[in-house]
Amino acid sequence: MSKNFNQRVWQLLKKIPRGRVTTYKEIGRRLHSKAYRAVGSACHRNPYAPVAACHRVVNSDGSLGGFAGGLQKKIALLEADGVRIKNKKIMGFEKIFFRFR
Repeated sequence: MSKNFNQRVWQLLKKIPRGRVTTYKEIGRRLHSKAYRAVGSACHRNPYAPVAACHRVVNSDGSLGGFAGGLQKKIALLEADGVRIKNKKIMGFEKIFFRFR
């Protein structure tokens, strides 16, 4: 994917509010792309973390997905945001899911 694609992903990451999560698919939808894996790749390369909060991006089923800093770090960051996690899934996922407008 292009540098421009990554930059667009990173800009969207900055818009995810604390205490909320979104998905790779939702970011792709907002960018008019089905390149969800490329969204994950952009998150992995994110030079602006934690301002561009890639830890707030999870799988469409509410499971955590990956994280460049390791899964325990992702869990710690999400919990610090007030997100509750059980068995590596977001509790109340539908209620805290963030959609881009």
